[in-house]
Amino acid sequence: MRICLFRLSAIGDVTHALTVVREIQSQSPDAEITWIIGHVEHKLLNGLQGVEFVEFKKGDGINAWRQLKRTLKGRRFDVLLLMQVAFRANLTSTLIRADRRIGYDRERSRDLHGLVIDERIAPGKQQHVISAMQSFLVPIGLNPVTDPRWDIPLTDSDYSLADDYLDDSRETLCISPVSSHRFRNWNVAGYAAAADYAANTYDMQVVLMGGNSDFEKEFNRAIEEHMKTAATNLTGMDTLKQLTAFLGRCDLVLAPDTGPLHIANAMGTDVIGLHAATNPYRSGAYGQAERSVNQYPAMLREFLDADVDSVKWGTRIERPGVMDLITVDQVTEKIDGWARRKL
Repeated sequence: MRICLFRLSAIGDVTHALTVVREIQSQSPDAEITWIIGHVEHKLLNGLQGVEFVEFKKGDGINAWRQLKRTLKGRRFDVLLLMQVAFRANLTSTLIRADRRIGYDRERSRDLHGLVIDERIAPGKQQHVISAMQSFLVPIGLNPVTDPRWDIPLTDSDYSLADDYLDDSRETLCISPVSSHRFRNWNVAGYAAAADYAANTYDMQVVLMGGNSDFEKEFNRAIEEHMKTAATNLTGMDTLKQLTAFLGRCDLVLAPDTGPLHIANAMGTDVIGLHAATNPYRSGAYGQAERSVNQYPAMLREFLDADVDSVKWGTRIERPGVMDLITVDQVTEKIDGWARRKL
């Protein structure tokens, strides 16, 4: 099969989509896979063997369209797996010629998704995003799995940051506190208190990670200033590959619903996710939902006077004050639970 997979962004969802690629490679090793992907997301998966990547730089506007059209000129695929439903993705997918165009079921479709596909995956009740993506395997004759494999490609040089800064004599708590969705972010004082608790109670090395934006640098600097113990602040110092390698070497990661949370999970690291705006059973660290601080049901009661069963699966409430439903005690209780299992 000549398979075109379309998933541009974001980091977390691209990490989920990687599990589909790994199953195609495992179950149909002769398949030819082309992945149309975002520029930043490609940096994470660069070096993935057996996959042709075609970058689509959304920031280039109409020029990104023209470049994709030139790249795909004269090509036709046996199947397109359209694993993104945003309007831009739906519109861009019309540049791809394929005999079969497989997309999401009606419940999860939006932004004219149904007009650019001719087949749908089966509906799924209350599925994690990874399980939904695994459903794309069924129409092409392959089997979805519940124990997904990621194997993000890394080289020895990607581990240089971890080699330089991790204290091998202590366990490490890595905090990646900032989501690109601002209302998914917990507060500075909470992170500082949780970090101090891990350092004082379990003698953990605390590392702060984040991107190169001014907001992330200021946010993490504020956490460091609020802490009573010392932290290693590596904000803005890593590449995406170095971040991945670093998270894989940590013992525990604390983060909201954001890309590093899913990268850490893919690397096999224990994760405490902070969820109030989103449902950890849908978009949290796959297989680690029970370890999450889950204030999502309380958020639904507080802001919508509803419960999980009465709202559409995947409902998000991203508004001021949502994440303040999470308390320091709830986070330290999860740290204690993790530590007890380690003993």
